Amino acid sequence: GSNSSTDSSVSGSGIIIGQSDTELLMVTNAHVVSDVNNLSVTFCNDEKVDAYVKGAKTSKDIAVVAVKLSDMSEDALSQIKVATIGDSDSVKVGQAAIAIGNALGYGQSVTSGCISALDRSITVDSTTYDGLIQTDAAINPGNSGGALLDASGNLIGINSAKASSDSVEGMGYAIPISSVKDLINELMN
Repeated sequence: GSNSSTDSSVSGSGIIIGQSDTELLMVTNAHVVSDVNNLSVTFCNDEKVDAYVKGAKTSKDIAVVAVKLSDMSEDALSQIKVATIGDSDSVKVGQAAIAIGNALGYGQSVTSGCISALDRSITVDSTTYDGLIQTDAAINPGNSGGALLDASGNLIGINSAKASSDSVEGMGYAIPISSVKDLINELMN
């Protein structure tokens, strides 16, 4: 008969996509930041900084998160770089793919594979996402919101989901960056 609630820690990934005079801006999945209290970002030097959601569109599973530059150390600022946006419309099946994220919340991890298929659709919690890039680069819990890069290091997708069952291996999905570029700019502003 008693009611109780607990806070639990969740992890995801993000991609630095812009910087203003006062903020560092990152894109991630909306499902990574929805219903999260006390949002923070941990950078590659293990510096943890409070963050806030600038905007999100759950139907596209995209969110933009910001941190104040004044909250970051010079060390962290010297180690970061804004991602180079690629052209996901020119991606071909069989081309190399690199997934970067925070797999299982352990910190930065990198996996590689190839583009397995294009224009895939998946349904997650009654919402269908169309036009996704399928990759066999390992996408694990915590990788959501992380970067899918081409062999030149250009951002071609935002890791979003994976097929998971005993009979499935190597079916990860990313939102093509070209399809959400305008939305990201809108959410940034």
